[in-house]
Amino acid sequence: MTLTSVFYILLLIAATGLCVALVIYLNRITKTIKELEKDVRNLTAEIRPLIESTLRLSEKLYQLSEDAKEPVQTAKTIIENVKNHVDKILELEEKIRGGIEDSVTGLIRNLSAVVNGVSTFWKAYKKK
Repeated sequence: MTLTSVFYILLLIAATGLCVALVIYLNRITKTIKELEKDVRNLTAEIRPLIESTLRLSEKLYQLSEDAKEPVQTAKTIIENVKNHVDKILELEEKIRGGIEDSVTGLIRNLSAVVNGVSTFWKAYKKK
């Protein structure tokens, strides 16, 4: 046997060992991938109900928000109507107050003028 034959045999033994190791590791990798696939399937099975319940919840929330829009709009309308009525009442009050104040002020001036005239008349009458 020559040295090359010995190296050739060692090389074949090493290649065989590597092939065996490769088969063993490929087998382990395949098992790991199958376990990972099983875990993903289990996770998918658990996530589906969660997604479905989330969809139902979002639909219910949407419906609630749609149902709440009408009462909120009604409340806005009522508040706007009350505000308009209050504004009208305040305008009427201002008009009434302005009318009364002008009338009363004129009446007081006229009465004051009459009193002054009567007072002056009596003073002049008493002097004569």
